Amino acid sequence: MKGSKPLGLLFLTIFIAMLGLSVLFPVLAPLSKELGITTAQTTWLSTVYSLAQFLSAPWWGHLSETRGRRPILILGLVGFAISFGLFGYMAHLGMEGTLTGSALLIALLLARIAGGLLSSATLPTAQAYIADITPPEKRAGAMGLIGAAFGLGIIFGPAIGGVLSQGGNLLVPIFFSSGLALVTATAAFFLLPESIHLRPQVEKQPVKVSFLKGEIPVLLVISMLTTLASVGMEQTVSFYIQDNLNLSGKEAVRTIATSLFIFGMVAVAVQGGLIRQLSKKVAQSTLIWMGLAIMGAGMLLMPIMHTFWGITFALCVIGFGSAFIGPSISTALSLQVASNQQGSIAGVNSSATALGRMLGPIIAGYLYQYVSHGSPYLFSGILLMVLLVVALLSLKPQKSTVTA
Repeated sequence: MKGSKPLGLLFLTIFIAMLGLSVLFPVLAPLSKELGITTAQTTWLSTVYSLAQFLSAPWWGHLSETRGRRPILILGLVGFAISFGLFGYMAHLGMEGTLTGSALLIALLLARIAGGLLSSATLPTAQAYIADITPPEKRAGAMGLIGAAFGLGIIFGPAIGGVLSQGGNLLVPIFFSSGLALVTATAAFFLLPESIHLRPQVEKQPVKVSFLKGEIPVLLVISMLTTLASVGMEQTVSFYIQDNLNLSGKEAVRTIATSLFIFGMVAVAVQGGLIRQLSKKVAQSTLIWMGLAIMGAGMLLMPIMHTFWGITFALCVIGFGSAFIGPSISTALSLQVASNQQGSIAGVNSSATALGRMLGPIIAGYLYQYVSHGSPYLFSGILLMVLLVVALLSLKPQKSTVTA
């Protein structure tokens, strides 16, 4: 296949980028406590990042149609590196006492806003790149493979973050992420070709997507709300593990990293293997139904789990279900638009997921702090079951077709 080599390079690029992001997962809760930042304030660090992505992702996706996928993808990786380096430096000033209180929080928020504006170029461009180099009948498998790259990053990232922080410096993983993103951008610059020239038919002028057409509105709503539920869990699970097991410091980082490592293993097994096989025989809508049901069940299990293995089991159920949803939605959306609309639809989907990432931490953080520790997961479980009913009523039980 003409695009098989770029797909492999893109897999590696996304894996390393996700690795750089996920090394922070086991560090965030202990770091926020060391800096004197509350749980609710910590969620705002993710919220403003996602708000910036929500505003800029559609523009980046559309720009990649005319300027090319490769330069936009590289720019996103460089922006990721700069923002993480800046965030780490601001946190360093906070640990030294140079920045404290509101000044520290504002500095960290500004670093995250800058990162969201620039790094939001990466995901929609990568998804559009995949659509460029894969025919419709193989697109679901390619999206699943890229989903596996995300999963592998989740597997190894927390483990590496836990190891890097064992020396007692919680900032090491942050600067590691920044450096790794720069290495990834350099590799993409030298090894990744321009994808637009690889797709079978090139339309010179990108066409605006009608987001009210067919199943697109329902798919975007599901994408946004499932992301809201998933990110709400990710933002609070470190605190949930710490509080339930009465852990602190290095022990907390190690335990959180282990739980997330197992969670990531399940997601990779599904995205890299199971979903690629099922997508050959099962409609994307069916995979979405299955994912919503399983992920919702896992969320409803979380509030009743108070041991390490109980919490980890619930996370595995969540990971199993969520692994079906993301690649299936990306594929379904991609198959409903023409080749010169792939960047635009990927950008809007990234904007929808960014909205979920923006609202999820706020809702989960305040529920966790002011209602109960299990309430974010109960809320997400109910939400996912409602979405399942909506999907059953709205999505047709057959594969989408490409718009001419």
